[in-house]
Amino acid sequence: MIEAGQPGALVLSPRPPFRLDLTVWALRRGALNEVDRWDGRTYRRAFVLDHRRSDIAITQRGGCDEPLLDVYLGQDTDDVGGSDRVRATLNWMLALDRDVDPFYAGPAGDPQIAALVHRFRGLRPPRFPTVFECLVNAVALQQFSLSAGLTLLNRLARTFGASSSLGESVWTFPEPAELLAATPGSIRALGFSRRKADSLIAIADAAHRGHLQNEALTALDDEQVVEALTEIDGIGRWSAEYALLRGLGRLHVFPGDDVGARNGLARLLGRDPFRDYASVRDAVALWQPYAGMIYFHLLLDRLATQGLLE
Repeated sequence: MIEAGQPGALVLSPRPPFRLDLTVWALRRGALNEVDRWDGRTYRRAFVLDHRRSDIAITQRGGCDEPLLDVYLGQDTDDVGGSDRVRATLNWMLALDRDVDPFYAGPAGDPQIAALVHRFRGLRPPRFPTVFECLVNAVALQQFSLSAGLTLLNRLARTFGASSSLGESVWTFPEPAELLAATPGSIRALGFSRRKADSLIAIADAAHRGHLQNEALTALDDEQVVEALTEIDGIGRWSAEYALLRGLGRLHVFPGDDVGARNGLARLLGRDPFRDYASVRDAVALWQPYAGMIYFHLLLDRLATQGLLE
């Protein structure tokens, strides 16, 4: 079991401003998430990195403007190679070295969003550890409420992931090989439709064949990424843009087909609900190239209205 309270095996120094709680909530999206766990102080996650399980727990000290992260490692991770893998993964997921100063110096000063940005100062735009995991999440959420989608993802992790040593019910996210070996029927038994089950297996196949590598997709422009991803069965424009923002960290992307984000944007601007993709794109143009940051702030605002944020 990993126990917080002692100095971490790793101490990471994010670029300020940084708040672990806000960044983790933007990653989790809701209280039902059993893969990314948050108890109000500690973020817990179990990974499979280079075919080895890595269990971590993270706490923050030092405040928003002088942040330090203590990272506690499970026994299977407590070696130099494991520590390096965890460091690189957390830097990617939590965007620890991402420079968001231009956002605060520019778009954040717009009176329409200034109060929202000030309230959630220290949010860093999170990314899923892999585009594979991002696309699986996107498919689970397609045409479902967030709660329903997270419930399906929890069932997927419990069934095809591995339990961890974190001292509570935490599972690793399934590896592509595990989903590729599954039958559509076994995935459908978890509550996925036939169409979604086939899509999850297609995503796993693409990842297994090396088509979803973070490094390779990062080298492509937006249109090339969308073209590559939409060749996968069940991946449309919304899922591809979800991957651009949440998988690859392209902060100019505001998924215009995301109903929750679209409605939140309308409330923020005091407008009637947006009816099409183009009107959303036009509305966020003023905040470019950081429209994706507004997306994450709107998510936190919604979570705050649900009483999930302090």
